[in-house]
Formats: sequence, structure tokens, C-alpha cells
Amino acid sequence: MDHSTLIESFAEFASQKNVDRPTMIRILEDVFRTMIRKKYKTDDNFDIIINADKGDLEIWRFREIVDDNSEDIWDYDKISLSDAQKIEPDFEIGEEVAEEIKLLDFGRRAVMTARQTLIQKIKDLEKDNLFLKYKDLVGEIIVGEAYQVMQREMLLIDAEGNELNLPKSEQISKDRYRKGDSVRAIVHRVEMVNGNPKIVLSRTSPTFLERLFENEVPEVFDGLITIKKVVREPGERAKVAVESYDDRIDPVGACVGMKGSRIHSIVRELQNENIDVINYTENMELYISRSLSPAKITNIKVEADEGRVSVYLKPDQVSLAIGKGGHNIKLASRLVGLEIDVFRDLIGGEVEEDVDLEEFSDEIESWVIDEFKRIGLDTAKSVLTLTKEDLVKRTDLEEETIDNVLNIIRQEFE
Repeated sequence: MDHSTLIESFAEFASQKNVDRPTMIRILEDVFRTMIRKKYKTDDNFDIIINADKGDLEIWRFREIVDDNSEDIWDYDKISLSDAQKIEPDFEIGEEVAEEIKLLDFGRRAVMTARQTLIQKIKDLEKDNLFLKYKDLVGEIIVGEAYQVMQREMLLIDAEGNELNLPKSEQISKDRYRKGDSVRAIVHRVEMVNGNPKIVLSRTSPTFLERLFENEVPEVFDGLITIKKVVREPGERAKVAVESYDDRIDPVGACVGMKGSRIHSIVRELQNENIDVINYTENMELYISRSLSPAKITNIKVEADEGRVSVYLKPDQVSLAIGKGGHNIKLASRLVGLEIDVFRDLIGGEVEEDVDLEEFSDEIESWVIDEFKRIGLDTAKSVLTLTKEDLVKRTDLEEETIDNVLNIIRQEFE
């Protein structure tokens, strides 16, 4: 392989990988200088001239002519008079010899090694560029095409054919994709694994929901409305606290849109995730009250030092505050940064604490809890309001199972 073939093939390969000309020239020179150092121990007295467009390569070695008996004759940048005159008979002591070194002088094996090194350097550069590109895109929405759907993850490709990874843990439980489907997600993290960049996407991150609001709500994109905090149970429910510094703008109304037009597209993207948009406020009691929407609260006792808050509601509001699967109260707690305890506010001022059935999941099997929820019983007290006979009639549970559940729940309140 001569130098023109080597450089032309490398230039074509570099062009396919979108490598710019200065970078390509730098890589070529680095590889050739490595070859020179391997053969001549140093490259200090060598010049390399590359014309990638024409496939031209010139390597010139410069040495000063010294007397044959000189002590400097073994220096890398010196040449004896007799050797210099073999190149050009008219040379004299003190002159500089410029000698062209041909690529084939390095040997066929060295040339083939150089070719492989050039290709590898481009591949390494491509990996580095991909890593840096997506490192700058962390937290931003991208669109990829699903090309391999597996049990634990889904592989996508971007517009340039780069591989992206969407783990099962970062997918919404209701997501169902097939090969060729277009998938929207945020760049969650970028890491190097065994020298290869791994781009991990997410559809469950709160940031994904935040970016969707920026895309759908111009006031959020323009900074007129600020998203203070986002909490999610992906695919089930989310709460978004928003604030506007312009009194003329209703942040909740702007985010929801006319007849829900803006938020509906977000809800569809998130597989019908129920999104509560609430007005942020520094008033903690009001903020807690809004966070538990749609439940109506009768009284609140905040114990900020202990990181807890006691919320009192009418009996018919308890299940609304807790929500399906306990999602509403869990999200509200995360939104306000306090653990929320729910109590029934009974007639006469007596207060009765209630507990979500999910709290008993370590003692009661999940399928049993689901059966109670199927008939509208979400909390411990709601179960205790019915007799054992009623529970046997209304559920598909055995009498022995119901007895066991009732005993567990009663022990909680004793």
C-alpha cells in the first residue's frame, strides 16, 4: 500500500465519520510521527507535509553535515560528509541535508499497522465526540427510533444512527413500543463503559415532565412561569407546583390551557398519567392544602421541626386525600417535603386516625388489598365500617381471609 492509497482511504473513512479536515490532518501527522519515533528514536528533525485532498504525503529528514571523524557523528541530527555525498556529491561540511523518507521505507508491516491505528483513532474520536455531545444534552428531550425491544431494556437509534438505551426501570409501566416506533425521552445520564459511551434515557424522571411542560406551555419556556417542583408516580399520578412572577398570568390556567388543551398532550405522552397542577406558595399550610387536592381539609397542624404534618379531614374526604394506591398522599408528602398524617375529623371534635391499606402490605397480600380496593375500600377504617358478613358478600375472599385481615387492622388501632 503506497502513501496515496493510505491517505485517500483514510480521508474517505474520516469523511464518513464527519471528521473535520484539521482534526484529520492532526491524526495523520500523529500516526506518522509515531512511526518515525519507532524507527529513528526521535521525530525532532522531521517535517511532515500532508495534502489529504490529493493523497500526497512528504516526510523530510533534516541533518547537518559533519566531518567523518567528528564526535557528533552519532547525533540524530548529524550526518557524515561521506554519507551526505552519497545523496548529493556537491555537499560540504556545515550544510544541511534534506532527505525525503518514503513510506515504504518503514516496511509493509509498519504501514499496515499505521492504517489500523488511523481507523482506531477515528473510532475513538467518534466515541469521545458522542460522549461529549450527549453529556451536554443531559436533561433534554430527544426522539429516537425503537429498533430492539427486550425484556430488561429497549435500544433506540438517533437520527445519526447512534445507539441509545432505555432501561425497563426508566420506562412507564404502561409503555408499549414496537420496532420502528418513535420514542420521546430525556437524556438521563451518559457514562463510559469499557471505553464505549452508554447513553441512558428516561421517561420516568420528573425532569421529563418538566421538559414536556416547557414544550407545550410557551409561558414556561419563556420563563414567565416557573416550575418549582415536580413529583411523579410514573404512569399513575404527578403533581407540579408552578409560580408566576407576573400577577396578570394565572400559572395553573396557562399550564392546563383552554379546556385542558395544553395538558392533554402531556397526559397522552405519559400514558394517561393524572397531572395535578397547583399554585406554589410560601404559606406552608396553604401549600399543603393545595397539594392534597382534590380533598378538602378542615384543619392542619404543622410540626416542621419533626418533619411531619397532621391533616384533619371529614370522613368522606379521607379516601380522596389518600388517593388510589396511596399515590395522592405520597406525592403530596414529597411535594411539600413533610410526612403527612391523615386523621378523620369526627363530630364533636373527636379525631380518629386512618391508615391506608397499602400500609399493611407486609402483613396482607397485595391481591387481597386489591380486592378490597375493587369495592371502594382504600383505608383501614373503611374496612372496619362493614361487618364481616358484608365483606364476604361483596368480595371474592374466603371468610378465613377476611377474619385475618380484620384482626390485623384492629390490632393497629388498639
